[in-house]
Amino acid sequence: MVVLREWLALGLIAAALPFFLGGTLGLLRFPDTLTRIHAVTKADNVGLGLLVTGLILRNWSPAVSAELLLIWLLVLSAGATAGHLVGAAALEDQEPAPPEGGGP
Repeated sequence: MVVLREWLALGLIAAALPFFLGGTLGLLRFPDTLTRIHAVTKADNVGLGLLVTGLILRNWSPAVSAELLLIWLLVLSAGATAGHLVGAAALEDQEPAPPEGGGP
């Protein structure tokens, strides 16, 4: 049973890596601020969730598990707050769109 738990933990930790890499690539490659924010916040939150779950399975201590979950929740809320603030600032800096229909 311990070996199965270790392999599952290792699989979850390894599964987090593509999400972190995808978020990083999205940050570097996407064309505008809003899509970059989306890539980073979504991918990193899922990646961190997988990583925390894997670490909880490896450690199996209630105190450490609670601490890891608290860290994950704080990162989730900080990421959402920072993403909202950066997105709002990016929208303020954009030029208004031209009117549709080719009016006067």
